[in-house]
Amino acid sequence: MRYFKLVVLVLVFTALNVCGQTRKNNFEIAKSIDIYNNVLRQLNMNYVDEINPAELNEAAINAMLEGLDPYTVFIPESQIEDVKLMTTGEYGGIGATIQYFEGKVQIAEPYEGFPAAKAGLIPGDVFLEVNGMDVTGKTSAEVSELLKGTPGTTLKLKMQRLGEKEPIVKEVKREKIKIDNIPYSTVFDNGVGYAILSQFTKDCAKELKDVIVDMKKKHDLKGFILDLRGNGGGLLNEAVDIVNMFVPKNKLVVYQKGKVKDQNYNHYTKHEPLDLDIPLVILVNEGSASASEIVAGSIQDFDRGVIVGQRTFGKGLVQNIFPMSYNTQIKVTVAHYYLPSNRCIQEIDYSKKNNKAAADTLTKNDTLGQAFHTANGRVVYEGHGIQPDVKLEPQMMSTITTHLYAKNLFFKYANLYYSKHKSIKGPKDFKITDEIYDDFMKFVKDEGFTFTSKSEEDIKQLEKTAKAEGYLEQIKPILDQAVAAIEVEKTKDLLDNRSEIEMLIETEIVTRYYYQKGRIIATLEDDPELKRAFEVILNQEEYNNILKGTK
Repeated sequence: MRYFKLVVLVLVFTALNVCGQTRKNNFEIAKSIDIYNNVLRQLNMNYVDEINPAELNEAAINAMLEGLDPYTVFIPESQIEDVKLMTTGEYGGIGATIQYFEGKVQIAEPYEGFPAAKAGLIPGDVFLEVNGMDVTGKTSAEVSELLKGTPGTTLKLKMQRLGEKEPIVKEVKREKIKIDNIPYSTVFDNGVGYAILSQFTKDCAKELKDVIVDMKKKHDLKGFILDLRGNGGGLLNEAVDIVNMFVPKNKLVVYQKGKVKDQNYNHYTKHEPLDLDIPLVILVNEGSASASEIVAGSIQDFDRGVIVGQRTFGKGLVQNIFPMSYNTQIKVTVAHYYLPSNRCIQEIDYSKKNNKAAADTLTKNDTLGQAFHTANGRVVYEGHGIQPDVKLEPQMMSTITTHLYAKNLFFKYANLYYSKHKSIKGPKDFKITDEIYDDFMKFVKDEGFTFTSKSEEDIKQLEKTAKAEGYLEQIKPILDQAVAAIEVEKTKDLLDNRSEIEMLIETEIVTRYYYQKGRIIATLEDDPELKRAFEVILNQEEYNNILKGTK
């Protein structure tokens, strides 16, 4: 009885404490709103220039949310279409990506079969006017807003095209644009099925299931590779349904825990699986986040497949979107999620943002967190994303390739090549010849391409330090010799790094003729991570040993 009384007392004190904290928070909220209203009123009445209350309000909200995490954001009415795109993969527009470069907004990539491509818009076309409005000097976000709209409505676009003296005018009818969840899938000659999943929007699990069912009907599959590289996530329920294809019904895939009781939720598989036995590899990298990590992490925890690639992003947070007044919304982080092994893979603890001493720790690191165990007893760790079972080093571009890419020279050369050649071989067969590469080197030279290497930057810094310390006069001849030697080596970089430069020229040119699907096919031809996935999936002994933890 004494123990019972003690428990009751503890519960009463806890309840009182919670109520007290709630009352204190409610008072602080009311006080803050009153102060904010007074500040806005005083500015409106007394500030020397006219103010825009809506802009000030949005700036204040965004500044407030900056103190939390990057996923909790205010969504004004003007961005509601972007929310629709995130959740459904659909929006009303012309079907093209655009980019801002050298002070101009231009077509980066039209989507095959959509209005921009059907109207004959091509990469490199620069926007001059949209429906008579001069868009010179506008940002890509501002132009994007003008291009989006109700399907069926018409846009009149004035564009400047490479090689054309006068602007061209195109009429483009907006359509409902549905971005493919699965931009490419195939069964390779070795009998392994493959699919890229680019996002987790509505019905992506059903679409993936249909792809695999079709593959199994037409082929004797030796295994299946799901490519989640660069997939930043999306809808959690779609991730659960994808895991469900490979694990039995009624298995806990992920659970979430938040401050509010309603946000505590267990997500179980609800359907009979598609295939419990087919060898499965999931490709991931540092761009694989959120729902991608739920799929990869759950498959790893169930020992149902092998994860190949690089450590994933590390986002173990769940967001919900709440409607607010005046057709605005707010996306709020409401919970952490946990995988079947009970680990949370969240990399950064945003609760430390306001702690100056701890703020320096808000970066990625390789320190392993607490250990957990998969179904077979393999050790996995919390925090720091998903550690692959087969870890591969990411491909790093050379300095010269990085600078060529940053200055958009691959993009510009592909546009030039496209303007001179009506057709090329298919994505698998088109290759960069000596003639094309020589032409690219000439193009780069004509563009006046130069770059400063890291070594040259270090020498400049050394000169400053030596000057401050009084050593510069003595070592200047040696530094000048080093700079001259580096300059000689830089002139050879285009030849020394030909293979990686070639690959980027090739994929960029192929995209001009065969769109996104062509780019993927060309890239996969020499993909070292895909080749390693083949090795794992076709070597039953290695595959089983990895899942048993004996390798």
